[in-house]
Amino acid sequence: MKKPKRAIAAKAKKGRKSSGSRAKPAARRAARSAGQPAVTTGEAKNAKAIIRNLRTRLAQARRRIDELEAAADTDFLLGIPNRRGFERELHRAIAYMTRYAARGALIVLDVDRLKPINDSFGHAAGDEVLKAIAGTLTRQVRASDVVGRLGGDEFALLLWNLSETDARAKAAAFEQAIDDLSFVFRDQRVNAGASAGVALLGSHAEAGRALEEADAAMYVRKAQRRHEPRIRLISS
Repeated sequence: MKKPKRAIAAKAKKGRKSSGSRAKPAARRAARSAGQPAVTTGEAKNAKAIIRNLRTRLAQARRRIDELEAAADTDFLLGIPNRRGFERELHRAIAYMTRYAARGALIVLDVDRLKPINDSFGHAAGDEVLKAIAGTLTRQVRASDVVGRLGGDEFALLLWNLSETDARAKAAAFEQAIDDLSFVFRDQRVNAGASAGVALLGSHAEAGRALEEADAAMYVRKAQRRHEPRIRLISS
């Protein structure tokens, strides 16, 4: 006897449902067997949160690296570039001058009477003198110029677009400004001093040689100033 058409259609529909329900677990098993486990909605959200957290931590680490690199190039007492930072800026400047035929000047400046101040009043007094000198030099240069501390009582200045005459006039102005500084320690008035040497920078300059030339010129200038008192103490 033939089955009614309705019974045949209902059975076929039921078969499709059961085969579809069996296909989903089968697909998941096939994905797992292929090394690609199925990811639930909760797992996907958790993975996104982990990625966001890792990106935040990576950004924080990069900022910290930048801070440490900046600190490594900065004099902790004066807040200006140390020798490492200044030499980096000098190399960059010379590279620019070489490419664009620009010019500038390098001035090395040595504080004349810092040791007697340290010996007489202590290193805290010497630090105060260095801070005042750094502030004086920074106020007398342009934003594009660089003031750095090479170490101890020696400073260096990178000045852009100066002729030889202007550079030597600027060095003399720095000396005068520091000579005019006055300090009071233990009721005694103290004047420091400075000697400056100049090296010109251009397209054929080399950083190490320029530093040597400016340093040698500074010692010549220091010898010229030896007739001045080592330290002047005047009761206040």
